[in-house]
Amino acid sequence: MSEIPPVPHEDGSSAAFGPDHMPDWWATGSPGHERDDRVAWGIPAETEPRWPAGLAVLAAIGLQVVLPETVISGLGPRWLIPVLEALLLMVLIFVNPHRPDRKDSALRLLSLGLIALITAANMIALGELIRALLAHSTAEGRSLVFASVPIWLTNVIVFGLWYWELDRGGVTARLQPKHRQPDFLFPQMGIPGSSPGWTPKFVDYFYTSFTNATAFSPTDTMPLTGWAKLLMMIQSLASLLTVALVISRAVNILK
Repeated sequence: MSEIPPVPHEDGSSAAFGPDHMPDWWATGSPGHERDDRVAWGIPAETEPRWPAGLAVLAAIGLQVVLPETVISGLGPRWLIPVLEALLLMVLIFVNPHRPDRKDSALRLLSLGLIALITAANMIALGELIRALLAHSTAEGRSLVFASVPIWLTNVIVFGLWYWELDRGGVTARLQPKHRQPDFLFPQMGIPGSSPGWTPKFVDYFYTSFTNATAFSPTDTMPLTGWAKLLMMIQSLASLLTVALVISRAVNILK
């Protein structure tokens, strides 16, 4: 979705245009119709609070803390990764406590680094879980089956954070009138006029992550760019491996 479809002229010809070259009627619709087709490009967000994403990070840290030693042996001391993640989150909150709307490349890199750290830790734990499920006894298998729950939930949280942080160039970029093309097509964007003034918030990206992890594919929100498709593919694969191996292990335990 790199540009908005061509608009016909009165003489029958047409010309393509982007969000900076919209005719006057584009915002209000053709005569007799009320619509705002700018939403298909992703209208600028007015503002967005930081606390939903902050709570999601805290939840991910808490889920990592409760993991058994078997699946975190490759992460060093149990306290190391959660403490590093908490410190990064505290720095982000201290520097910009209210809304993530400051144009600061260092802050953005710090935010991306925090999400990357959570992702790497969870992927390592997932790898250890898969190895342990394939090798350990039935007695140990019970604790590993329970360990899969926080790993799966962390998978949902961290990919929701990725989608929220990267869509249209990031949280700050979505506040600007001139932002790049959307990476996700939400239902509200596909039906112009259905939700005037709507812009995606963290809960929308979190919901997208949850449905992708449960259905192993996009549901109502479609990826439009290469990185969005790649991230959703990686998330679906991680979720599928977790669920498939845990179910097979649980069947063996019940037998």
